[in-house]
Amino acid sequence: MVSTMTVFSNTEFSVKANQQKNQLRLIAGTWRGRKLPFAPVPGLRPTPDRVRETLFNWLSPVIREARCLDLFAGSGALGFEAASRGAAEVILVDSHAEVIHSLRQQIDVLDARQVRAVQSGCNRYLDSQAQPMDIVFLDPPYHENLLPGCIGQLESAGWLANEAWIYIETGKFSDLDIPDTWALFRNTVAGQVNGYLVRRQAVT
Repeated sequence: MVSTMTVFSNTEFSVKANQQKNQLRLIAGTWRGRKLPFAPVPGLRPTPDRVRETLFNWLSPVIREARCLDLFAGSGALGFEAASRGAAEVILVDSHAEVIHSLRQQIDVLDARQVRAVQSGCNRYLDSQAQPMDIVFLDPPYHENLLPGCIGQLESAGWLANEAWIYIETGKFSDLDIPDTWALFRNTVAGQVNGYLVRRQAVT
């Protein structure tokens, strides 16, 4: 009896490793357990599974039928998780063409009619016609200092429902400065990531 062995080249191993690396798994809801590939863009880092699970446990009372905006969509981990758990509308915004192409492919694969992907920078998108959102995800590149401007535009330009929820992700040693109308509800730390869930107070 002759045994056979499949031999993979280093290149084939590298391709398989990258394919596995550039995947995320949806945790709960309609698409629970689905693995979605994302664009192999340098610096793109999906929110860790443990942080994502904690966040959506916090949001579970308000996620169904919510209107959600993800301003630095990247892998789409937060937006697709929100849609899987029953959000009525999810807008994925990212400035990178390859990222948007990948997100649109996943929207088609999932037949996720409540999700759309828009190629734009955060500030430029927030300069457009405002639509009050129930939940906003802010997970910008840590080193680009984009949070202050985006937070200011969200608050001043009519993008937030009166009692909106805002999730903010920063590097471990970054400071968080929020408007007086926002209040910290919960926070979590995982490795080098700080995650904050903030609630906007109703404005009378």
